[in-house]
Amino acid sequence: MKELIERALDGAQRGGAEYADVRVVRREDETLTVKNGALEAATSNDSAGFGVRVLVNGAWGFSASAVLEPAEADRVAAEAIEIARASGRAQRTPVELDDTPPATDTYRTPYDEDPFAVSLDEKIRILLEADAAMARVEGVAIREGTMVAGRERKTFASLTGAWIEQEITEAGGGIEATAVNEVEMQQRSYPNSFGGQSVTGGFESVRALDLAGHAQEAAELAVALLDAPQCPSGEMDLVLDSTQVALQIHESCGHPTELDRVFGTEASFAGTSFLTTDRLNQLRYGSELVNIDADATARGGLGSFGYDDEGVPAQRVPLISAGILVGYLTSRETAPRIGRRSMGSARGWSWNSLPLIRMTNINLRPGDAGSLEDLIADTREGIFMSINKSWSIDDRRLNFQFGDQAGWLIRNGRRTQLVRNPTYTGITPQFWGSCDAICGPDEWTLWGLPNCGKGEPVQTGHVGHGAAPARFRNVKVGVGRW
Repeated sequence: MKELIERALDGAQRGGAEYADVRVVRREDETLTVKNGALEAATSNDSAGFGVRVLVNGAWGFSASAVLEPAEADRVAAEAIEIARASGRAQRTPVELDDTPPATDTYRTPYDEDPFAVSLDEKIRILLEADAAMARVEGVAIREGTMVAGRERKTFASLTGAWIEQEITEAGGGIEATAVNEVEMQQRSYPNSFGGQSVTGGFESVRALDLAGHAQEAAELAVALLDAPQCPSGEMDLVLDSTQVALQIHESCGHPTELDRVFGTEASFAGTSFLTTDRLNQLRYGSELVNIDADATARGGLGSFGYDDEGVPAQRVPLISAGILVGYLTSRETAPRIGRRSMGSARGWSWNSLPLIRMTNINLRPGDAGSLEDLIADTREGIFMSINKSWSIDDRRLNFQFGDQAGWLIRNGRRTQLVRNPTYTGITPQFWGSCDAICGPDEWTLWGLPNCGKGEPVQTGHVGHGAAPARFRNVKVGVGRW
């Protein structure tokens, strides 16, 4: 591998590149699915290759190959140079990189139990136990459990002298019960609707989910929702569980702070961003309780790593401080345009993918409102919503609507009537401005979201969102004319 990397960098330099980097990546993934008491799918994928990125006269070129041979490095580097020269003909402003110093380092995800060392029999046993617990509930039509494992080994090197080796291990799992009657279908997921909880870590995180211990409760709620009344419409105080707060962060805080969206150089999957750079340190994004960080250093976060795919070290940086916009997700190319150094959020999904600005772990800091039950007890009238079901947001990340799997009316500080198909809508700064309470650290969870899409051709991103239940005042709830 060392010879391959050195030949690629030498070829890029001989071709006239003022900057070049190489990523050699091997990615292994395993997915198990149990459905209605039987193993429905067991897949294993293994992909390896390398990509060469070059900067020639201020224009990018990139090429990649699955042939891990030193001779192939010469061809790929030459092709990347050719692409850069062609790109330069249409380049209006030359690319300038920040002054991030080159690093020489290694990083490995800490874990206790290697998910790839756990037998398939053991994994399937856990899923079947959860399936059996859901099957005990009459009225459940579909029972599904999923377990995933992933491992990425990659080496990054650059002409400036960087050499970084990383091994990132992931694990996760979840279940879902679906109940149906003549006119209605309702679902309940555990622990979230993101395909389960995924982390950077080991199989100990899957065991801690206790899927079987929560399966019957999930199934019973799915059945109960069939006969629950429809969510009422109107303005009311809204309490969200931490999984829904996490998705709210993802869509209305994470994506709009991606600086390539702000500059208009990325517009796929719900467009650009309303957070233009003239609003930095000026815009009131939310109430003073709203503090949001991008933290790639958080243990267990699906958006955690040692270095991004430009060799920038993992960092924790504020995006929203006391409700004010103070930062963006940046790359080495975009950060200098706002007078900063990259905070390390450029990542490519695979060896054949260009690094894009991607979320790391975008976390809402916990507050001092105590437990979820404390927060509900402090809410005189309102609604509590739990686990996302649907979402929609405009192409500037301003107007949104979310639907959840379940809701409960709150009356005189007590959770009362279960309601089905709860929804809420809002405008991003107004919504976050209405946040007046966030639960404490004991209620805070770092959720993994393994299916964030961005780019053309699309790249899948693994990101994280730390959140605790929170309350928002006078939110438009239900279906109505606003």
